[in-house]
Amino acid sequence: MNKEKQEVIEKDQKRQKNKKRAKYLIISFIVLFILFSFTAFYTIFIATKQLIVKEEAIQDKEIPDSFVGVKIIQFSDLHYGESYQLQDLKKLIVEINKRKPDLIFFTGDLIDENYKLSTKNAEKLTNELKKLKATIGKYAVAGEEDIASFQTIMNQSEFTILNNDYDLVYNTDNNPILLIGLGSLATDRNIENGYRYFKEENHNSNIYTITLLHEPDSVDEIKNTYKTNLFLAGHSHNGQIKLPLIGGIMRLDGAKKYWDFHYSLESSDLYISGGLGTSSYPLRLFNHPSISFFRLRK
Repeated sequence: MNKEKQEVIEKDQKRQKNKKRAKYLIISFIVLFILFSFTAFYTIFIATKQLIVKEEAIQDKEIPDSFVGVKIIQFSDLHYGESYQLQDLKKLIVEINKRKPDLIFFTGDLIDENYKLSTKNAEKLTNELKKLKATIGKYAVAGEEDIASFQTIMNQSEFTILNNDYDLVYNTDNNPILLIGLGSLATDRNIENGYRYFKEENHNSNIYTITLLHEPDSVDEIKNTYKTNLFLAGHSHNGQIKLPLIGGIMRLDGAKKYWDFHYSLESSDLYISGGLGTSSYPLRLFNHPSISFFRLRK
C-alpha cells in the first residue's frame, strides 16, 4: 500500500515539474518573441528614421584664407524608394538648409536599384533637391546604382555632376580650392582624367584638394599617386548594422577596408558618410541615418 501511495506522489510531483517546465518555456518564448518584435520594429521603423548630424572641423594649412570658416554638408546614399521616402527627404532639406552651408556634396546612390521611379515621383524628388541652398555651389558624384535618371534629376536640381572631372571653386578672392569628382567603380572610372589639373602648365601644386568618390576603398588607388587633402566618400553606410566591439557587419564590395566614419591616411583624411537610406536589408542598428557637417579651419 505504501508503495502505491509513493508512486502516486512521485507521479504527481513529476506532473507538477512538467507544468513548471512548460510554464517557463512559454514565458521564455513570450519574452523572446517580445524582444525579437521590439528589435525588428526598432531596426526597421525607428533606427532608419532618426537623422543625426556628424560635425567635424577640417584643419589644414593649405586651406586658403577665403575658405576658413566655410561650411560643407555631405549627404549620401538616399536609396530613395526603399526605406527612404519623400517625407524623409523633406525633413532632410530642412535640416541641411538651417545650417546655411556654403558647399553641398552628394556622394552617390540617389535612387534604390529596386525602385521603379515614376515621372511624377521624379518631379517631386527634383523639386525637393532644388530647395537645397548653398552659397558657393552644389556638387554630386554618381554611385553604382545611379542610372540615367540620376543625371537628369541632379542637373535639374542645380547640382554640378563631376564624373572623372574637376572644378576650381572660388569663394571671395582669386585663391580657389580644387574639387575632383570620380565615377563609381561600376562605371568607366578614369582617375587620371579627374586629376588632370596637376598636368596643366599653370597648375598650383599646393592647392587644397577635395576628392568626391562613392566607394571608399578606391582611395588606395589614389593616395600615393595623386595629391588629395580630403576624401569624401559614401557607399558603406558605416556598416549599416553595428555591434559593440565588432563594428559594422555589412561591409560591401568597395567598402570592405574603409567603412567607418573617419580614417587618417598618410597625407589625407577620409570621411565616409553614414548614408540616409539602406541597401540589401531595410534596417539599421546602432547606426542612424546621418549627414556630415564640416567646417574648414587653418
